[in-house]
Amino acid sequence: MARNDFTIGSFFLRFLFALALVFLTYNPSEYSWFSWSQSEAAMVYKAATGIVLLIGWVMFLRATWNSLGPIGTALAAAFFGILIWLFIEWGFFALDDTVVIQWVVLFVLAGVLAVGMSWSHVRRKLTGQYDTDEIEG
Repeated sequence: MARNDFTIGSFFLRFLFALALVFLTYNPSEYSWFSWSQSEAAMVYKAATGIVLLIGWVMFLRATWNSLGPIGTALAAAFFGILIWLFIEWGFFALDDTVVIQWVVLFVLAGVLAVGMSWSHVRRKLTGQYDTDEIEG
């Protein structure tokens, strides 16, 4: 039987998987599926890994959308966007450094996905309410 314990460690595990999904799909370096898909490698390998990544994206996006909803997803993205703006204001990185901005935006995307994957557990801890999926008949 699955355990229902939710800890900070389980959030960071979800965040780690979200980081892997995002950065394996695309990152500014040459080590991503996007860069590899434009190489001369055999198409079957690119297609197979693309399907695996697509499955991961569908799982994460669907869970995030179902858990947070459109308003919650927009609010999570806005929250992380404001954090980026704050870090720019504090001088941690410059707005004209596009490579750093790309890394930060990808990191934020992984954060939004991790929050979406975890939100049902957080909500249950805070309110005692369970989320259920509606089954259409």
